[in-house]
Amino acid sequence: MTNLLSYHEAEIFPNRIFLFDPVRFLRLTFLLVNLKYANNANNIDSLYLDGIPKSSDLVKVSCGNLYLSFDPAQRGWMEDRKSYVPPVGIGEVMRAGSVGQVIESNNPGYKEGDFVQGTFGWQEYAISNGEGILNATVLPEGASLTAPLSIFGITGLTAYFGLLDVGQPKEGETVLVSGAAGSTGSIAAQIAKIKGCRVIGVAGGAEKCKWLTEEVKIDAAIDYKKANLSEVLPELCPEGVDVVFDNVGGEFLNTALTVINQGARLAICGAISGYNNETPAPGPSNYMALIIQRARMEGFIVLDYMDKFPEAIGELMQWESEGKIIYQEDIQEGIENAPETLLRLYTGKNKGKQLLKIADPE
Repeated sequence: MTNLLSYHEAEIFPNRIFLFDPVRFLRLTFLLVNLKYANNANNIDSLYLDGIPKSSDLVKVSCGNLYLSFDPAQRGWMEDRKSYVPPVGIGEVMRAGSVGQVIESNNPGYKEGDFVQGTFGWQEYAISNGEGILNATVLPEGASLTAPLSIFGITGLTAYFGLLDVGQPKEGETVLVSGAAGSTGSIAAQIAKIKGCRVIGVAGGAEKCKWLTEEVKIDAAIDYKKANLSEVLPELCPEGVDVVFDNVGGEFLNTALTVINQGARLAICGAISGYNNETPAPGPSNYMALIIQRARMEGFIVLDYMDKFPEAIGELMQWESEGKIIYQEDIQEGIENAPETLLRLYTGKNKGKQLLKIADPE
């Protein structure tokens, strides 16, 4: 995590605001962001507003947080192990993407009423020097305020780069997507269709599978809760699979390896099936298929593509405006329900992008 407070302000606001910078915005000013954190609701004004230094070097933006984003990766951020970002420490604010609205600002980049996007966490107020903040006021016509947290945010970008850069699908190929009714999997599946591929999705429950075939319009959906993957996959993919976009890991990945074609590409986006395991899940026993089929299995982190974000967002916006990509959001309400909202991801209760509404825009 990056502490966005300077040394002086960090003494005033110890262990309060940690933002993960996904866009490398470099500003020399500070933003005050209202994020509606339940535990500090009674004393938040005196703690954060009245205590802000009145320095001419301090540019202050106060904004109310409206929505929090919930992603499977947050589970990994709670563990003290080597990863692509440091873990969230005990007593620190839980990291999460969010959209808020500016209430007060003397930063030339933001004015009252602007919507902003950043990684502000589970809290009411945050202080930032502008790093990691995006102005989310200008959105395509008809797009929801939450779109920067889903289709036009890390969710959509993960699907975009994971499928196109790692998976490299070609027209006429077969693409297999796990977690296909989820926020990232559903977008990856639709991009594969845009590229002219045959798409098979795996999801949990008849309702999710129906949504995938009837609304997302992929070629087939497998309900892993009822079907035997080792039997159904060969039936649905008699000519094998060329690209695997995996969000699940575990038994799904092991089974997918049995149907890959020569030269297949496996994009490893996540392994949610094992995130809550007390002991590490065993590796895939069918890994020899990678050698036999001269296939490539590659993990990726979307943040490695930050320099290409604008191009990707532009293409996602175009596809969405043309009706080539649809997305759904599962919106819970109340900051006090943040822990329960996160758990929905690991029990399969969410439908599409999991969000938490904190407040209405003014």
